[in-house]
Amino acid sequence: MKQPRRVSAGESAEATPAELIEEMIARASDWRGRTFARLRSIIHKADPDMVEEVKWRRPSNPLGAPLWTHNGVVCSGGILKERVRLTFVAGTILPDPKRLFNSMLNGKSRAIDFYEGDKIDGPAVTALIRAAVEHNLSKGRRSTPRKA
Repeated sequence: MKQPRRVSAGESAEATPAELIEEMIARASDWRGRTFARLRSIIHKADPDMVEEVKWRRPSNPLGAPLWTHNGVVCSGGILKERVRLTFVAGTILPDPKRLFNSMLNGKSRAIDFYEGDKIDGPAVTALIRAAVEHNLSKGRRSTPRKA
């Protein structure tokens, strides 16, 4: 992956989602950044048509929250103080034979919290990503906005 471009507070409004996420990873220069970068790579390899976005930017979190979509939200990610979290919006609907989900959230969302020293089961995460995309596609969502 290329070296992340430093994004200052003044220019962050101009930065692409990829640049903002690369900055998040660079700022978390410990195991959390490496873990998040690995998960991001798994997400893109699982679905090459995945769209990477950043939402919910505000003064307290100027870089926002990474979000991956394909015909709807697939998952969001976060680098937290003591863990890295991958949240699946339709988590309660998705098959999880490897029992990766370890955090129940409100509604249908479930998350995987990764702590220092945890191993990432790449094939199992890939299967969850693909199941979430399939779920979105089965709902008949359009991949492009409707024309007025």
